[in-house]
Formats: sequence, C-alpha cells, structure tokens
Amino acid sequence: MPDAPSAAVREPWPGDPVRGSRLLKGELAYEGGVRPLRPGAWSEPAGGAALRAHAHGFTWLRDLRVIGTDAARMRARALVADWIETSREDIAERPEVAGARVAAWLSHFDFFAASADDDFRHALMGRLIWDARQLSAAMPVEEMDGRALTALKGLIAAAVAVPEHAPYLARALKFLPAEIARQVREDGGHVERSPAAQLRALKDLLEIRFMLVAAGVPSVPPLASAIDRMAGALRLMRHGDGGLALFNGTRDEPATLIDLVLAQAARGGRAPARLPDTGFERLQAGRTVLIVDAGAPPPPGQDRHAHAGTLSFELSVGRERMIVNCGAAPANGGPWHDAARATAAHSTLVVADTSSSELKPVGLGRRPERVEVTRQEADGAHWLELSHDGWKRPFGALHRRRLYVAESGEDIRGEDLVEADSGLPWAVRFHLHPSVIASVQQDGAAVLLRLPGGGWRLRAEGARVALEESVYLAGQEPRRSEQVVLSGLADSPQHVKWAITKVA
Repeated sequence: MPDAPSAAVREPWPGDPVRGSRLLKGELAYEGGVRPLRPGAWSEPAGGAALRAHAHGFTWLRDLRVIGTDAARMRARALVADWIETSREDIAERPEVAGARVAAWLSHFDFFAASADDDFRHALMGRLIWDARQLSAAMPVEEMDGRALTALKGLIAAAVAVPEHAPYLARALKFLPAEIARQVREDGGHVERSPAAQLRALKDLLEIRFMLVAAGVPSVPPLASAIDRMAGALRLMRHGDGGLALFNGTRDEPATLIDLVLAQAARGGRAPARLPDTGFERLQAGRTVLIVDAGAPPPPGQDRHAHAGTLSFELSVGRERMIVNCGAAPANGGPWHDAARATAAHSTLVVADTSSSELKPVGLGRRPERVEVTRQEADGAHWLELSHDGWKRPFGALHRRRLYVAESGEDIRGEDLVEADSGLPWAVRFHLHPSVIASVQQDGAAVLLRLPGGGWRLRAEGARVALEESVYLAGQEPRRSEQVVLSGLADSPQHVKWAITKVA
C-alpha cells in the first residue's frame, strides 16, 4: 500500500466559499439542508438521507479548498481523520457514496493530505484502498440510476491514482459502456428525467473522461458520444437566466457551473427543440422560453427523484422567470418532501386534489402509462397537443393540454380539458417565481403579473380565477410566492382556455 497516490486526479468543479466558511464554523449546507459537521459529530443522525450521503461523500472538500487558508486545510484534515476513526454509518458504505468519497479524497489529496504526517496518510490510503476493493466487488452495482456512474467514477479514480491496483480499471471499463447505454437515452436525456440528475451524470462522465485521458487510456467511444448528447440535452433544460428548469427533484444550480460543464463537454450551439425519447419540449420564440415535461415518469428503480408533474411547464422571459414549479424539498427532507412532489406543486392541472402519480417514500406507485405529444411549428410559432392517463385508474379521466407560443413570444395560450364519463373538480395552477408581483384585476377574470422587465396579463375563460399563496423551494431557503389558480367544480365545464400576453 503506497503512502500517497502515484498519479494526480483532479476535478474541475469550483468550490463555494460561502459553504466553505460555514464548514469552518461546523455546519454543512447542502441543497437547503444543514447539519453539524465537525470532529466528533459523525455519529449524529442529522438530516435526511441525501444530506447524510453528501456528508460521507466528501465532495464538500472543494468548498474548503477554495478558502485556501491553513485553517481550511486543517479543518479538512481533522474531519477526514475523525471520519476514518469514528464513522460507522451504513449510508457511508453505499457504492455511490464510497465512489464519491474516493474520487474526492484523491482530487483534493494535495490540499489536505500531502503535507500531513505519515500516520495520517497511511490511515487515509488504507481506507481508500479498502473502499476501492469494496467498489470493485460491488460491480455491477444494484442501483439503476445515476448513482451507478458515481460508483464507477470512484473505482476508476482509485485505479488511475494507484497503479498497483490497475486491474480495477479493467473491471470498471467492463461495466461502463453498458451503464452508459442503460442511463443515457438516444436523445441525450438521462433516464431519471431530471435536469439535476442530468447535470450530475454529465459531471461524473466528464470526470471519468479526464481520468482516462490522464492515464493514457484509449478513448471509450460510448463515453464520448454520451457526453456530447447529454450536453445538448442539458441546454434544452436551461432558462434564459442560465439555470435549470425545476422538474423531478431539481433545485437552483449556479449558471456559472452549468456554463463550465458545457465548456468542459466542448458542446456549443443552440439548445435542441425537443427530447423525444426522454420527453421534454422547449418552445422558444423571441425572448420567451417555455419548457414542458411531456413524457411518462421514469420506470421503477430509476424514479427516486420523480415528481407527479406530468405535463407541467415553466416559462421565462429573457433572464426573468415567470411561471415555475415549486422545486424540490431541502436535503434534510421533512414535511416539504411529499408536498414538493405532488401535482399541486407544479404548473399543471390537478383533478380532485389527487396527484397524477402515486407518491411513495422512494419513487412512484401508480403513474401515467401513456403520455402523448404532437408538435407543430409554422412561421416561428409553436403548438403542442399533449395528454396523459395518470388519473385513469382512480377516476377514469384523461388530461388533455394544448399550448401555443406566438412568433413574437409575447402571446402564450393554452387549453386544459378533463375527459371523463362524469364531472370532476379540477384546478389549473400557475406557480409564480418570487420575483413576480401579481394582482387580480377588477373584473376577476385576469391577473396582472409584474416582472422586473415589464408586465404580463394572465386571463381565463371557463373557470374561477384566484390568487393564492405558494412557496418556492428551489433556493437555499423556502421563499414565499404566489400562484394563479383556475378552478372548476364537478358540475362545471371540464374545460378552460387561458392566455398569457405582454402588456404594452
């Protein structure tokens, strides 16, 4: 067992100095959740599974590294040493967590370990090699989603950095092509159908490519193709402000990070208009971008982050977001978890206060089995006709939605229809970004939406129009917002027309 890596492994992703400063104070902040992180605190069962996995994965070392001080270095070293000595939590042994940890320790070895004493480096390398052996034995991992790529990344990092264990590389490369084929669809979308998962998987594949290039390994054709396709698909999922649409567990991601990922993928050009295999549509005209979840939820085993948001959409104008989904619960879980996943937390239609997919603690139960979409374009204008059968089992109902964006991007129209043998109560929700100021007009048939860059009007025909409270969960903390709700009763028409137009 060597006392240091023989080859350098580096990740290209920047750290966050704000999160790094919190780490120096003993707090780990991740996706809106916070837990103690200081020597002696590893046994504290704080936070949900995502927050605990992040803690044991050590990718937060980049946040201490960006601080660059001796205090940050010593805090990183103390946390690693204490973890090696005291951590016994089962979640730390999961392949994707171990893979993230191995890659992080090797990527930041020169920062926190190179100047340490022999005892520390011996303990570190001993645990690192033990983790690599466990990863090798676990291949192929049971997880069918993006976690398998993170596990492979860790095994490849160990093989590249410690040539004495080069056989791990052959084992990882044996499973990598099949894992890429299972997770990356032909249109470049990730099987989890989540912009956040898309970004994570692309980052993992880019890191794997960097490692293989550094080790002089010949190109792996499926890897290069997957990176190129995934980068194009990621562009479709971006709003005008550079951030990601809030579908299926996605929260706010820095636009600068997404720019960096796309630059590392060497993928330029315009976003594609649609991902037919993955099920997303992008309608772009003028300064307006409308992104639609137009596909069936991912299958069991790949739906850990899935929301009941089928046929929901988000709308932005330039760099300003107007209509959004509520986002995802903080990493510490809690009461927001299922609330954020429910259909009512998305900008779409809800039937009888029932979600279009059955929410389970992990993944979905009942879900839409058939989602249909037809797209037409002419003279710069876009039409979508969509439907899904998520309410077929409980109510025998079908949701049909039509969306139209004019060439100017300043006229967006829609229709929502509940098709069933008997009438059902329904509501169409438009969740507004917190920056939008909304007010109901005097006639009660329209809502004025004021964005920093100008005003818009949402009007409806065939429904009661109301302005209600909402919440925006995509940031570091929940923020108050509002939602426009168009509603009808069981004995009212099961059809509503609406329009969103620019106010001169």
